Amino acid sequence: MPVTYELRDQVATITLDDGKANAIGQDVLDDLNAILDKVDAEPEARALLIAGRPGRFSAGFDLAAMTSSPESMRRLVIGGGRLCGRLLMQPRPVVMACTGHALAAGALILLSGDHRIGAEGDWKIGLNEVSIGMPMPRWGVELASYRLAPTELTWRLVLGQTGSPDEATRAGFLDRVVPADQVLAEATATAAQLAGLRSGAVSGTKERARGELISRMLDDIEADLASVTVPQVG
Repeated sequence: MPVTYELRDQVATITLDDGKANAIGQDVLDDLNAILDKVDAEPEARALLIAGRPGRFSAGFDLAAMTSSPESMRRLVIGGGRLCGRLLMQPRPVVMACTGHALAAGALILLSGDHRIGAEGDWKIGLNEVSIGMPMPRWGVELASYRLAPTELTWRLVLGQTGSPDEATRAGFLDRVVPADQVLAEATATAAQLAGLRSGAVSGTKERARGELISRMLDDIEADLASVTVPQVG
C-alpha cells in the first residue's frame, strides 16, 4: 500500500511508499486524511511522524491527474492545500523524515512539518511548479513565504529552482540533514522527545502563531484555483 500507519511509543508514523516516486493522487490524499482522522481520535498519539521511502519523500502531485482535466487538477490542488493546512494545525508536534527527493507538492508537505530532518544525498528539494508551467496557488505562496528565508524566496518560489539537502536547509525546507541511513531513526527519536510536550500547549500556540496564515491559505481557495489551467509538461 502507498500509505501505511503505525502507532508505537506515542509516535504515530505515516509512511509514503508506492515503490516509485511517491506521487500524490486523490487516493493518497484520501488515505492521508483518513489516517489523520484516526490519529486525532487516538489519545496515545502524542507526536506525528511522516516519512518517505529511501530516495523519495514525494515527487509531488500525480501528473496524470494534474494533466487529465482542469477539474481533476483543481480538485487535487485544493485537496493538497487543505491537507497542508491540516498538518500545520495538527495539535501534536509534526516531524518530517525527508528521505530523498521532495518536489512541488512534496516540498509543500515538507514545509507543513514543525521539524524537518533530511537525508544526505544527491537529492533535489524545492518548488518546481513554475518549471512545468503552473503558477503557484495562493495557498502555496503563503506557505512558502511563511517558511522560506526571505533572501531565498524569489529563487526558490518565483523562479522554481530546486537544490540539494544542504541548500534546502539554508532555504528553509529542512531544519537539519543527517546521514541517509540515520534519517528515520533520528526523526523517530525527535518525535518521541517532542511527544512529551503538552498537546494543549502545542495546539494553542499553533493557533495563535498560524491561525491567520491558515485563513490566508484556505479562504477562497476554490476561487483562486478557478483560473489556473492544466500544467504543460514536456
